[in-house]
Amino acid sequence: MELATHDLAALGAGDLIRVSATIPRAAPRTFALLTACLVFPLSFAVLAHSLFTHPILLRLKASAYTAGAGQWVTLFAYQFLYLIFLFTFSLLSTAAAVFTVASLYAAKPASIAASLSALPTILPRLLRTFLWVSLLMLAYHALFVLTLLLLLTAYAPDPARSTLMALSFLFFALLFVFGFLAVHVYISALWHLASVLSVLEPVCGLAAMSKSRQLLKGRTRTAAVLVVSYFAACGVTAGLFHSAVVKGRGEEGSLGLTLPVKILVGAVMVSLLVIVNLLGLLVQSVFYYACKAYHNQEIDRTALYEHLGGYLGEYVPLKSNVQMENL
Repeated sequence: MELATHDLAALGAGDLIRVSATIPRAAPRTFALLTACLVFPLSFAVLAHSLFTHPILLRLKASAYTAGAGQWVTLFAYQFLYLIFLFTFSLLSTAAAVFTVASLYAAKPASIAASLSALPTILPRLLRTFLWVSLLMLAYHALFVLTLLLLLTAYAPDPARSTLMALSFLFFALLFVFGFLAVHVYISALWHLASVLSVLEPVCGLAAMSKSRQLLKGRTRTAAVLVVSYFAACGVTAGLFHSAVVKGRGEEGSLGLTLPVKILVGAVMVSLLVIVNLLGLLVQSVFYYACKAYHNQEIDRTALYEHLGGYLGEYVPLKSNVQMENL
């Protein structure tokens, strides 16, 4: 496997992406099934959910958001089901991808059956980590809103104030927004690394977040480039899909395509997002090994092999010589 032959500690963001892109060659059938069963439904849902919610939003906008309760209930129902679906398949895809890459790294036979069999044991650990990160994100966004309100209050519009005061407000507002985005990217990198840790090491939740913070030291810039690149690729794909497929003719920002062309473009956009999501899952796994190598923390492949086997119930402690003879 090419992952095992590189000096991962020295690889930059571009090299990590390139190495990650070669991993499916080691087990093409396994990754093809993983993509079809988990990554494709996730990617399709991310793009296609707006096909259901966009018409409802148009009707609400046309009625100045005073439509009946039924429209709002339908909208919230779609959004709720979408979030549940997104949350479920995101965890499943992460667990299966990390498990499969680790199996290849530990020279353990990789198969979609083994990955799916390990999910019931892995998911509770991933879920615990996800909940703690969600609480951190919630507290951070609440702090952002509160700080923004205080900033707006301090610089409330006043005709008596000078142009210099307005420029200073704009400067601090931009500085505040960029600072918020920077911290948001860091927390995202922390979350993805903590997710890999929750699968490959006996830690989860706050312990996984603390360890991922230690592993990110010295590699924060690389992590930021990877996260921003992933967000940018997803954003561009979603934006093109919305303009070309979701919006109808005559709407602002619509490309005005015919139905057959919309179907073709939609299929291309979904395929692109599938590739982006699969590559993102592989990169976060490889980045874990890169961080370990950067901090000179060698990974015992035998211990990793046994750890992965423990998810499948393959390793049972021997209690007597009789058991040894039977085995």
